Amino acid sequence: MTRRTTFKLITSMVLVMLLIVLTACGNSGTSANGKQATLDFLWFSDGKEGEVIKEIIKDYEQTNTQVKINLIEVGFKDIQTKLKTMLSGGKPPALSRVTDTGSFANQAVDLTPYMGNADQFKDQFIDSLKPYYVMNDKLVAAPMDVTANGLIYNKTLFDKAGVKVPTSPDQVWTWDEYTAALKEVMDKGGARYGMVWDVTPHRWSTLLYQYGGSILTEDGSAAAINNEAGIRAMEKFKQLHQEGIMPESVWLGGENPNNLFRSGTVATHWAGNWMISNYKDITDFEWGVTYMPKETQRSSVPGGKFLMAFEGSGYEKEAAEFIEYLTSKEVNSKYNQESLFMSPRKDSSVLNYEFGKEMFEIFADELKNSSPLAANDWSRQTLISKISTDLKNNIMDVLSDKATPQEALDRTAKLINEAIGSQ
Repeated sequence: MTRRTTFKLITSMVLVMLLIVLTACGNSGTSANGKQATLDFLWFSDGKEGEVIKEIIKDYEQTNTQVKINLIEVGFKDIQTKLKTMLSGGKPPALSRVTDTGSFANQAVDLTPYMGNADQFKDQFIDSLKPYYVMNDKLVAAPMDVTANGLIYNKTLFDKAGVKVPTSPDQVWTWDEYTAALKEVMDKGGARYGMVWDVTPHRWSTLLYQYGGSILTEDGSAAAINNEAGIRAMEKFKQLHQEGIMPESVWLGGENPNNLFRSGTVATHWAGNWMISNYKDITDFEWGVTYMPKETQRSSVPGGKFLMAFEGSGYEKEAAEFIEYLTSKEVNSKYNQESLFMSPRKDSSVLNYEFGKEMFEIFADELKNSSPLAANDWSRQTLISKISTDLKNNIMDVLSDKATPQEALDRTAKLINEAIGSQ
Protein backbone atom coordinates (compact mmCIF):
# COMPACT_ATOMS: atom_id res chain seq x y z
CA MET A 1 0.00 0.00 0.00
CA THR A 2 1.47 3.36 -1.05
CA ARG A 3 1.76 6.35 1.30
CA ARG A 4 -0.86 8.18 -0.79
CA THR A 5 -3.33 5.28 -0.56
CA THR A 6 -2.80 5.03 3.21
CA PHE A 7 -3.49 8.76 3.59
CA LYS A 8 -6.74 8.45 1.61
CA LEU A 9 -7.85 5.47 3.74
CA ILE A 10 -7.18 7.28 7.03
CA THR A 11 -8.94 10.43 5.77
CA SER A 12 -11.99 8.41 4.77
CA MET A 13 -12.15 6.70 8.18
CA VAL A 14 -11.94 10.05 9.97
CA LEU A 15 -14.77 11.47 7.82
CA VAL A 16 -16.93 8.42 8.51
CA MET A 17 -16.32 8.72 12.27
CA LEU A 18 -17.09 12.44 12.15
CA LEU A 19 -20.34 11.77 10.28
CA ILE A 20 -21.38 9.23 12.90
CA VAL A 21 -20.71 11.70 15.73
CA LEU A 22 -22.58 14.54 13.98
CA THR A 23 -25.54 12.28 13.25
CA ALA A 24 -25.71 11.22 16.87
CA CYS A 25 -25.56 14.83 18.10
CA GLY A 26 -28.40 15.82 15.76
CA ASN A 27 -30.83 13.13 17.03
CA SER A 28 -31.33 13.38 20.76
CA GLY A 29 -33.97 10.65 20.63
CA THR A 30 -31.71 7.88 19.37
CA SER A 31 -32.40 4.67 21.29
CA ALA A 32 -29.65 2.79 23.10
CA ASN A 33 -29.28 0.23 20.31
CA GLY A 34 -29.20 2.91 17.60
CA LYS A 35 -32.53 1.82 16.09
CA GLN A 36 -35.62 4.01 15.85
CA ALA A 37 -37.48 4.09 19.15
CA THR A 38 -41.25 3.70 18.81
CA LEU A 39 -43.02 5.10 21.86
CA ASP A 40 -46.62 3.97 22.45
CA PHE A 41 -48.51 7.00 23.82
CA LEU A 42 -51.95 6.30 25.35
CA TRP A 43 -54.20 9.30 24.88
CA PHE A 44 -57.79 10.52 25.33
CA SER A 45 -59.40 13.74 24.13
CA ASP A 46 -62.03 16.02 25.68
CA GLY A 47 -62.08 18.41 22.74
CA LYS A 48 -59.68 19.41 19.98
CA GLU A 49 -56.47 18.68 21.91
CA GLY A 50 -56.07 15.40 20.02
CA GLU A 51 -55.47 17.32 16.81
CA VAL A 52 -53.10 19.74 18.55
CA ILE A 53 -50.98 16.98 20.06
CA LYS A 54 -50.66 15.33 16.64
CA GLU A 55 -49.16 18.56 15.25
CA ILE A 56 -46.75 18.76 18.18
CA ILE A 57 -45.73 15.11 17.72
CA LYS A 58 -45.07 15.78 14.04
CA ASP A 59 -42.79 18.71 14.93
CA TYR A 60 -40.94 16.58 17.49
CA GLU A 61 -40.38 13.71 15.09
CA GLN A 62 -38.95 16.06 12.45
CA THR A 63 -36.12 17.12 14.78
CA ASN A 64 -35.79 13.76 16.54
CA THR A 65 -35.72 11.41 13.58
CA GLN A 66 -34.83 8.36 15.66
CA VAL A 67 -38.07 8.62 17.69
CA LYS A 68 -41.53 7.62 16.50
CA ILE A 69 -44.53 8.48 18.69
CA ASN A 70 -47.37 5.97 18.26
CA LEU A 71 -50.48 7.80 19.54
CA ILE A 72 -53.09 5.32 20.78
CA GLU A 73 -56.42 7.12 21.20
CA VAL A 74 -59.12 5.75 23.52
CA GLY A 75 -62.19 7.28 25.13
CA PHE A 76 -61.85 8.99 28.50
CA LYS A 77 -64.05 6.39 30.22
CA ASP A 78 -61.89 3.57 28.85
CA ILE A 79 -58.37 4.83 29.39
CA GLN A 80 -58.10 3.74 33.04
CA THR A 81 -59.09 0.17 32.15
CA LYS A 82 -56.90 0.13 29.03
CA LEU A 83 -53.85 1.31 30.97
CA LYS A 84 -54.40 -1.19 33.78
CA THR A 85 -54.71 -4.00 31.22
CA MET A 86 -51.49 -3.01 29.47
CA LEU A 87 -49.60 -2.76 32.77
CA SER A 88 -50.91 -6.03 34.20
CA GLY A 89 -50.18 -7.76 30.89
CA GLY A 90 -46.52 -6.76 31.04
CA LYS A 91 -46.79 -4.50 28.02
CA PRO A 92 -46.76 -0.96 29.43
CA PRO A 93 -46.96 1.96 27.04
CA ALA A 94 -43.99 4.30 27.08
CA LEU A 95 -46.33 7.21 27.89
CA SER A 96 -49.88 7.99 28.87
CA ARG A 97 -52.05 11.02 29.51
CA VAL A 98 -53.61 10.47 32.95
CA THR A 99 -55.87 12.22 35.43
CA ASP A 100 -55.41 9.71 38.28
CA THR A 101 -51.70 9.79 39.00
CA GLY A 102 -52.06 7.94 42.32
CA SER A 103 -53.33 4.71 40.80
CA PHE A 104 -50.26 4.33 38.58
CA ALA A 105 -47.50 5.96 40.64
CA ASN A 106 -45.89 2.61 41.49
CA GLN A 107 -45.46 1.75 37.80
CA ALA A 108 -44.31 5.22 36.77
CA VAL A 109 -40.79 6.20 35.80
CA ASP A 110 -39.20 8.55 38.35
CA LEU A 111 -38.42 11.50 36.08
CA THR A 112 -36.03 13.09 38.59
CA PRO A 113 -32.72 11.93 37.04
CA TYR A 114 -33.86 12.91 33.55
CA MET A 115 -34.84 16.53 34.29
CA GLY A 116 -31.45 17.98 35.24
CA ASN A 117 -32.41 20.19 38.18
CA ALA A 118 -35.65 18.61 39.44
CA ASP A 119 -36.44 21.52 41.77
CA GLN A 120 -36.23 24.00 38.91
CA PHE A 121 -38.45 21.72 36.82
CA LYS A 122 -41.12 21.59 39.56
CA ASP A 123 -40.92 25.34 40.22
CA GLN A 124 -42.19 25.99 36.69
CA PHE A 125 -45.69 24.82 37.64
CA ILE A 126 -48.53 26.05 39.89
CA ASP A 127 -47.65 25.04 43.45
CA SER A 128 -51.06 23.52 44.30
CA LEU A 129 -50.55 20.87 41.62
CA LYS A 130 -47.32 19.52 43.12
CA PRO A 131 -48.93 16.80 45.30
CA TYR A 132 -50.53 15.38 42.16
CA TYR A 133 -47.20 14.52 40.54
CA VAL A 134 -44.60 14.43 43.34
CA MET A 135 -45.07 11.35 45.50
CA ASN A 136 -42.61 9.94 48.04
CA ASP A 137 -40.05 12.47 46.76
CA LYS A 138 -40.35 11.01 43.27
CA LEU A 139 -41.35 12.92 40.14
CA VAL A 140 -43.91 10.40 38.91
CA ALA A 141 -45.56 12.63 36.27
CA ALA A 142 -45.60 16.13 34.83
CA PRO A 143 -48.59 18.50 34.49
CA MET A 144 -49.85 19.22 30.97
CA ASP A 145 -52.85 21.43 31.77
CA VAL A 146 -54.70 22.68 34.85
CA THR A 147 -58.46 22.44 35.28
CA ALA A 148 -61.13 24.14 37.36
CA ASN A 149 -64.82 23.52 37.90
CA GLY A 150 -67.13 26.35 36.93
CA LEU A 151 -70.59 27.44 35.83
CA ILE A 152 -71.62 27.49 32.16
CA TYR A 153 -75.02 29.05 31.42
CA ASN A 154 -77.51 29.31 28.59
CA LYS A 155 -77.54 33.07 27.93
CA THR A 156 -80.57 32.84 25.63
CA LEU A 157 -82.75 31.29 28.36
CA PHE A 158 -81.56 33.77 31.02
CA ASP A 159 -82.24 36.71 28.67
CA LYS A 160 -85.71 35.37 27.85
CA ALA A 161 -86.47 35.18 31.58
CA GLY A 162 -84.96 38.62 32.22
CA VAL A 163 -82.54 37.21 34.80
CA LYS A 164 -79.09 38.78 35.07
CA VAL A 165 -76.02 36.71 35.97
CA PRO A 166 -73.10 37.99 38.09
CA THR A 167 -70.56 39.81 35.94
CA SER A 168 -67.89 40.33 38.60
CA PRO A 169 -66.62 38.51 41.70
CA ASP A 170 -68.35 41.19 43.82
CA GLN A 171 -71.78 40.07 42.55
CA VAL A 172 -71.50 36.35 43.30
CA TRP A 173 -74.87 34.74 44.19
CA THR A 174 -75.49 32.94 47.45
CA TRP A 175 -76.86 29.43 46.93
CA ASP A 176 -80.39 30.64 47.80
CA GLU A 177 -80.11 33.47 45.25
CA TYR A 178 -78.78 31.10 42.61
CA THR A 179 -81.58 28.57 43.21
CA ALA A 180 -84.20 31.35 42.98
CA ALA A 181 -82.64 32.54 39.70
CA LEU A 182 -82.83 29.03 38.24
CA LYS A 183 -86.51 28.68 39.18
CA GLU A 184 -87.22 31.99 37.46
CA VAL A 185 -85.42 30.87 34.28
CA MET A 186 -87.47 27.66 34.36
CA ASP A 187 -90.74 29.57 34.89
CA LYS A 188 -90.20 32.53 32.55
CA GLY A 189 -87.45 31.38 30.21
CA GLY A 190 -88.86 27.96 29.39
CA ALA A 191 -85.92 25.96 30.71
CA ARG A 192 -86.83 22.33 31.30
CA TYR A 193 -84.18 22.07 34.05
CA GLY A 194 -82.25 24.63 36.03
CA MET A 195 -78.96 22.75 36.02
CA VAL A 196 -77.08 19.58 35.20
CA TRP A 197 -74.04 18.39 37.11
CA ASP A 198 -71.36 15.98 35.90
CA VAL A 199 -71.53 12.55 37.57
CA THR A 200 -68.20 12.61 39.35
CA PRO A 201 -67.30 12.98 43.04
CA HIS A 202 -64.75 15.60 41.94
CA ARG A 203 -67.43 17.87 40.48
CA TRP A 204 -69.86 17.11 43.36
CA SER A 205 -67.24 18.12 45.92
CA THR A 206 -67.40 21.71 44.61
CA LEU A 207 -70.66 22.01 46.55
CA LEU A 208 -68.99 20.45 49.61
CA TYR A 209 -66.26 23.11 49.72
CA GLN A 210 -68.71 25.96 49.06
CA TYR A 211 -70.62 24.80 52.16
CA GLY A 212 -67.37 24.89 54.16
CA GLY A 213 -66.78 21.14 54.21
CA SER A 214 -63.98 18.87 53.04
CA ILE A 215 -63.34 15.19 52.44
CA LEU A 216 -60.44 14.99 54.89
CA THR A 217 -59.15 16.89 57.87
CA GLU A 218 -56.45 19.43 57.03
CA ASP A 219 -53.64 17.05 58.05
CA GLY A 220 -55.23 14.20 56.11
CA SER A 221 -55.32 11.96 59.17
CA ALA A 222 -59.09 11.35 59.22
CA ALA A 223 -62.35 11.76 57.32
CA ALA A 224 -64.23 15.05 57.67
CA ILE A 225 -66.87 14.54 55.00
CA ASN A 226 -69.63 13.61 57.47
CA ASN A 227 -69.43 16.78 59.57
CA GLU A 228 -72.27 19.34 59.67
CA ALA A 229 -71.07 21.16 56.53
CA GLY A 230 -70.92 17.90 54.60
CA ILE A 231 -74.44 16.93 55.65
CA ARG A 232 -75.82 20.33 54.63
CA ALA A 233 -74.13 20.08 51.22
CA MET A 234 -75.60 16.63 50.63
CA GLU A 235 -79.05 17.79 51.74
CA LYS A 236 -78.85 20.66 49.24
CA PHE A 237 -77.88 18.28 46.43
CA LYS A 238 -80.88 16.07 47.18
CA GLN A 239 -83.19 19.10 47.43
CA LEU A 240 -82.16 20.24 43.94
CA HIS A 241 -83.29 16.88 42.58
CA GLN A 242 -86.49 16.74 44.66
CA GLU A 243 -87.55 20.18 43.38
CA GLY A 244 -86.95 19.17 39.77
CA ILE A 245 -84.20 21.74 39.29
CA MET A 246 -81.82 18.87 38.44
CA PRO A 247 -82.98 15.83 36.42
CA GLU A 248 -82.64 12.43 38.10
CA SER A 249 -81.80 10.96 34.70
CA VAL A 250 -78.18 12.20 34.91
CA TRP A 251 -77.03 10.87 38.28
CA LEU A 252 -79.44 7.92 38.46
CA GLY A 253 -80.03 7.14 34.80
CA GLY A 254 -76.68 7.74 33.15
CA GLU A 255 -77.94 10.47 30.79
CA ASN A 256 -75.13 12.61 29.41
CA PRO A 257 -75.30 16.14 30.94
CA ASN A 258 -73.39 17.58 27.97
CA ASN A 259 -76.12 16.43 25.56
CA LEU A 260 -78.82 17.87 27.80
CA PHE A 261 -77.13 21.27 27.89
CA ARG A 262 -76.57 21.15 24.14
CA SER A 263 -80.31 20.57 23.68
CA GLY A 264 -80.85 24.18 24.80
CA THR A 265 -83.34 23.20 27.49
CA VAL A 266 -81.06 23.46 30.55
CA ALA A 267 -80.17 26.78 32.21
CA THR A 268 -76.73 25.89 33.62
CA HIS A 269 -74.07 23.17 33.49
CA TRP A 270 -71.59 22.62 36.33
CA ALA A 271 -68.57 21.45 34.43
CA GLY A 272 -64.85 21.83 33.90
CA ASN A 273 -63.14 24.54 31.83
CA TRP A 274 -62.50 22.02 29.03
CA MET A 275 -66.19 22.30 28.10
CA ILE A 276 -65.45 25.76 26.63
CA SER A 277 -63.79 23.94 23.76
CA ASN A 278 -66.49 21.27 23.64
CA TYR A 279 -69.34 23.81 23.41
CA LYS A 280 -67.59 26.10 20.95
CA ASP A 281 -69.67 24.76 18.05
CA ILE A 282 -73.07 25.48 19.65
CA THR A 283 -74.99 27.82 17.35
CA ASP A 284 -78.61 27.16 18.37
CA PHE A 285 -78.37 29.48 21.37
CA GLU A 286 -75.96 31.87 23.10
CA TRP A 287 -74.03 30.65 26.11
CA GLY A 288 -71.34 31.91 28.45
CA VAL A 289 -69.55 31.42 31.77
CA THR A 290 -70.51 33.15 35.01
CA TYR A 291 -69.40 32.91 38.63
CA MET A 292 -70.45 29.96 40.80
CA PRO A 293 -72.55 30.70 43.89
CA LYS A 294 -71.25 30.49 47.44
CA GLU A 295 -72.65 29.36 50.76
CA THR A 296 -70.02 29.99 53.46
CA GLN A 297 -67.25 30.56 50.91
CA ARG A 298 -66.39 30.53 47.21
CA SER A 299 -64.57 27.49 45.87
CA SER A 300 -63.73 25.49 42.79
CA VAL A 301 -61.64 22.31 42.73
CA PRO A 302 -58.23 22.29 41.02
CA GLY A 303 -57.23 19.36 38.89
CA GLY A 304 -55.44 18.63 35.67
CA LYS A 305 -54.11 16.21 33.14
CA PHE A 306 -50.65 14.76 33.53
CA LEU A 307 -48.06 12.95 31.47
CA MET A 308 -46.65 9.74 32.86
CA ALA A 309 -43.87 7.44 31.58
CA PHE A 310 -43.80 3.78 32.56
CA GLU A 311 -41.11 1.40 33.72
CA GLY A 312 -40.59 -1.64 31.51
CA SER A 313 -41.39 -0.01 28.17
CA GLY A 314 -37.73 -0.10 27.18
CA TYR A 315 -37.86 3.59 26.25
CA GLU A 316 -37.82 5.29 29.65
CA LYS A 317 -35.16 7.84 28.64
CA GLU A 318 -36.87 8.72 25.35
CA ALA A 319 -40.23 9.08 27.11
CA ALA A 320 -38.73 11.41 29.73
CA GLU A 321 -37.16 13.56 26.98
CA PHE A 322 -40.52 13.82 25.21
CA ILE A 323 -42.25 14.85 28.46
CA GLU A 324 -39.63 17.56 29.01
CA TYR A 325 -40.34 18.80 25.47
CA LEU A 326 -44.14 18.82 25.94
CA THR A 327 -43.93 20.74 29.21
CA SER A 328 -41.52 23.40 27.94
CA LYS A 329 -42.90 26.97 27.85
CA GLU A 330 -43.19 27.28 24.07
CA VAL A 331 -44.72 23.86 23.41
CA ASN A 332 -46.97 23.78 26.48
CA SER A 333 -48.29 27.29 25.73
CA LYS A 334 -49.07 26.29 22.14
CA TYR A 335 -50.83 23.13 23.34
CA ASN A 336 -53.04 24.92 25.89
CA GLN A 337 -53.77 28.00 23.80
CA GLU A 338 -54.83 26.02 20.73
CA SER A 339 -56.71 23.39 22.76
CA LEU A 340 -58.52 26.10 24.78
CA PHE A 341 -57.08 24.80 28.05
CA MET A 342 -55.31 26.53 30.96
CA SER A 343 -51.57 26.09 31.31
CA PRO A 344 -50.09 24.76 34.57
CA ARG A 345 -46.93 26.82 33.95
CA LYS A 346 -46.56 29.93 36.09
CA ASP A 347 -45.13 31.84 33.12
CA SER A 348 -48.03 30.91 30.80
CA SER A 349 -51.00 31.93 32.95
CA VAL A 350 -52.21 34.47 30.36
CA LEU A 351 -52.66 33.05 26.87
CA ASN A 352 -54.01 34.68 23.73
CA TYR A 353 -56.98 32.40 23.14
CA GLU A 354 -58.80 32.69 19.83
CA PHE A 355 -62.11 31.97 21.61
CA GLY A 356 -63.56 32.57 25.08
CA LYS A 357 -60.69 34.53 26.64
CA GLU A 358 -63.12 36.21 29.08
CA MET A 359 -64.54 32.79 30.04
CA PHE A 360 -61.11 31.47 30.93
CA GLU A 361 -60.56 34.53 33.12
CA ILE A 362 -63.66 33.59 35.17
CA PHE A 363 -62.47 29.99 35.56
CA ALA A 364 -59.06 31.31 36.64
CA ASP A 365 -60.78 33.56 39.21
CA GLU A 366 -62.71 30.56 40.57
CA LEU A 367 -59.43 28.70 40.94
CA LYS A 368 -57.78 31.65 42.67
CA ASN A 369 -60.65 31.86 45.20
CA SER A 370 -60.87 28.15 46.00
CA SER A 371 -60.70 26.58 49.43
CA PRO A 372 -57.16 25.26 50.12
CA LEU A 373 -58.87 22.14 51.46
CA ALA A 374 -59.95 21.26 47.90
CA ALA A 375 -56.36 20.84 46.68
CA ASN A 376 -55.47 19.26 50.02
CA ASP A 377 -58.07 16.54 49.43
CA TRP A 378 -57.72 15.86 45.73
CA SER A 379 -53.94 15.92 45.64
CA ARG A 380 -53.98 12.79 47.83
CA GLN A 381 -54.63 10.72 44.74
CA THR A 382 -53.54 7.40 46.19
CA LEU A 383 -56.23 7.69 48.87
CA ILE A 384 -58.89 9.41 46.78
CA SER A 385 -58.73 6.74 44.08
CA LYS A 386 -59.66 4.13 46.72
CA ILE A 387 -62.84 5.85 47.85
CA SER A 388 -64.17 7.91 44.94
CA THR A 389 -66.36 5.13 43.49
CA ASP A 390 -67.90 4.43 46.90
CA LEU A 391 -68.52 8.16 47.40
CA LYS A 392 -70.32 8.34 44.04
CA ASN A 393 -72.44 5.28 44.90
CA ASN A 394 -73.32 6.73 48.31
CA ILE A 395 -74.42 10.01 46.71
CA MET A 396 -76.65 7.98 44.39
CA ASP A 397 -78.09 6.13 47.40
CA VAL A 398 -79.15 9.47 48.87
CA LEU A 399 -80.81 10.53 45.62
CA SER A 400 -82.68 7.22 45.35
CA ASP A 401 -83.81 7.32 49.02
CA LYS A 402 -81.72 4.30 49.98
CA ALA A 403 -79.83 6.31 52.59
CA THR A 404 -80.11 9.62 54.41
CA PRO A 405 -77.31 12.17 53.90
CA GLN A 406 -75.99 11.34 57.39
CA GLU A 407 -76.04 7.57 56.75
CA ALA A 408 -74.40 7.87 53.34
CA LEU A 409 -71.63 10.18 54.54
CA ASP A 410 -71.03 8.13 57.70
CA ARG A 411 -70.49 5.10 55.47
CA THR A 412 -68.14 7.11 53.27
CA ALA A 413 -66.21 8.39 56.31
CA LYS A 414 -65.79 4.83 57.60
CA LEU A 415 -64.32 3.74 54.25
CA ILE A 416 -62.02 6.78 54.17
CA ASN A 417 -60.69 6.05 57.65
CA GLU A 418 -60.14 2.40 56.73
CA ALA A 419 -58.24 3.49 53.62
CA ILE A 420 -56.11 5.87 55.68
CA GLY A 421 -55.40 3.10 58.18
CA SER A 422 -54.25 0.73 55.47
CA GLN A 423 -51.67 3.15 54.04
